[in-house]
Amino acid sequence: MSHEVPTRAVRAAHTDTTITVYQAYSPALGLPAARDGRFPPAWKRERMTWIKPSFLWMMYRCGWGTKDGQETVLAVEITREGFDRALREACLSHYARGVHADRAAWQEALRSAPTRVQWDPERDLRLNPLPYRSLQLGLSGPASRAYADEWTVAIRDVTGTAREIRRLLGAGDEAGARALLPTETPYPTGPLPHLVA
Repeated sequence: MSHEVPTRAVRAAHTDTTITVYQAYSPALGLPAARDGRFPPAWKRERMTWIKPSFLWMMYRCGWGTKDGQETVLAVEITREGFDRALREACLSHYARGVHADRAAWQEALRSAPTRVQWDPERDLRLNPLPYRSLQLGLSGPASRAYADEWTVAIRDVTGTAREIRRLLGAGDEAGARALLPTETPYPTGPLPHLVA
């Protein structure tokens, strides 16, 4: 089945107007964000932040919400308009022959782009790598501020879900764990020739 999946495609929970991405924070940041439905003033809007449409990639990254400083897992619903703009303005986080004229051109594009894209192996329910890739989108400067203050529609704390899935897996109930996963389907990005290497 995996050979039918595009090597690089955005798969996400999405509606006609929003897309859900995941991040994990310390409780000091994550709990107020979920409570208020927006990022608190303490959230640094000037630094680069990485958002992940894949729930399982986020689980791999934060260890089901057990890693230090990543104990609160957030599902952040943002506007598709903002996400699409971030993709259009993005640069690959690595040099790719055929996408960039040369390494210097890539470095210049990276310097000027407010967003960057990285493709990492998607993960299965046991967090093992799959043969296709999942998007990470890095937001800096104006994109980071827009994400926090303009694009965000809702923020939910999904730490409990993450820990319950992990508990069910530990108990051998893979079907029960799978039933709790968010439904992620191909997201219509249109052609992304500048991001597919």
